[in-house]
Amino acid sequence: MRGLRIVLGTLCFLLLTVFTQIGGLAFLLSLLVVWLIDKKTKAIWAKVATGTLSFFALYLFFTFLLVPFAAKRLGRTPLPMFEKTHLKPANSWTCLLNRNYVRPELKKIAFDVAKKMGEEYPGTTILYLDANFPFFNKFPLFPHLSHNDGKKLDIAFQYNDKQTGQIVTISPSTIGYGICEEPQDGEVDQARKCEQEGYWQYSLLREVVSQESKDNFQLDHERTAKLVNNFASHADIGKIFIEPHLKQRLGLTHSKVRFHGCQAVRHDDHIHIQLR
Repeated sequence: MRGLRIVLGTLCFLLLTVFTQIGGLAFLLSLLVVWLIDKKTKAIWAKVATGTLSFFALYLFFTFLLVPFAAKRLGRTPLPMFEKTHLKPANSWTCLLNRNYVRPELKKIAFDVAKKMGEEYPGTTILYLDANFPFFNKFPLFPHLSHNDGKKLDIAFQYNDKQTGQIVTISPSTIGYGICEEPQDGEVDQARKCEQEGYWQYSLLREVVSQESKDNFQLDHERTAKLVNNFASHADIGKIFIEPHLKQRLGLTHSKVRFHGCQAVRHDDHIHIQLR
């Protein structure tokens, strides 16, 4: 029984660390709390309740109070979660899992682009997806290959309601990824090329995320192209990744807009922005 608890505890620590970076530490501290009350009660339910409540209390304290302060000292800052701006997370879980940290210069650029888009297209909101964890370069942000230095940020496309044509400020995907704008006749089908070359992961999210909600959304070509070009116009932006057929369809000609390679995943469901 003791061995099983050790295995389960180790697994919880690893998973929480992999998916939130700081969750593993909160978990270890919650175990310390349980150990401290161990001599006062033998009731299993009391230990489980105490451990669970202490974990969530510690985790939320770290996430909203301690981590933003510490990360700022180390050169990263969180993107907004609650503020009323033209920039917001497509999914609150991005912030709750500490995946919304970037370098200050990238945050400034994102705010600048969001403000410009809101002024030119009233009602527009820029939805951000995964960014980076708050600490340590090279610490992987699963499942991304490169979101590990504060320089990367994924942005959702701009959509309209398919029935009314009105601007919408939500993502067609509950996780922000996986709802793809498929290649049309005459466009480059990079996804098929990559799959034929053996890159099985390239369209994996497309296969596991339901495409039903796509029927309610229509890609706004003009606003999405403007969004990409606004980011590309900033000198500190080094690369922008988007699927080749969308680069063609949206008329994107800037040299910073390029193909990301078959070793990654499809980028016809989001835009990848990164600093130099």
